Amino acid sequence: MITLYTFGPALGLPDLSPFVMKAELLLKMAGLPYQCNSHGFRQAPKGKLPYLDDDGERIADSTLIRFHLERKYAIDFDAGYGESERALAWAVEKMLEEHLYFAVVHARWAVAANFERGPARFFAAVPAPLRPLIKAMVRRKVINTLQAQGLGRHSPAEIDTLGCRDIDALAALLGDKPYLLGDTPCGADASVYAFVAGLLCPVFETALRTQVERHANLCAYAKRMQARYYPEAAG
Repeated sequence: MITLYTFGPALGLPDLSPFVMKAELLLKMAGLPYQCNSHGFRQAPKGKLPYLDDDGERIADSTLIRFHLERKYAIDFDAGYGESERALAWAVEKMLEEHLYFAVVHARWAVAANFERGPARFFAAVPAPLRPLIKAMVRRKVINTLQAQGLGRHSPAEIDTLGCRDIDALAALLGDKPYLLGDTPCGADASVYAFVAGLLCPVFETALRTQVERHANLCAYAKRMQARYYPEAAG
């Protein structure tokens, strides 16, 4: 049995981590039986979620999970698409994961109101006397990571501008197609849906969410993907 280690559903999303959502969607796309476990963070091979346990073999990182599924189960997530289309899908995926992601982190962790609405809930299990200290320490660590990555050195308005540019590019590339590349989902749709659904989460007040809402095709895409892969939530 395949076990996917996750944070667990929160704030109306299958998971607050777009990478966890991506990994679960890949399993759904592959049609493989699996179970989720939200109690494995301390055993994470690389100190992050998600990771996969496939009959004792542990694979960390959502993209490496994809490579594992493709190799072991002979799955082609981009079946029906040519080399240039596959290259475009990879470029879009990395734009979201290596650039837009950090704007999302800034919006959720650096903006105090959003932090309290979302990430602060992660610390509910911490004993009350220690909770303020741990919350502040972890939040400071995340914000320092943004500084080290580079995006956190910009002003909030500049970060929003950069993130919104990614969203506009994604909407332009999607156009009037039902999925990123065409009539059928590709592997990158797992990332695209994870980010679009996360950005549309009404709990967070962000310029990024407003920008997604301005694109009717992205909103329709989110509903389409939810109906296909999370019909229980769509209903």
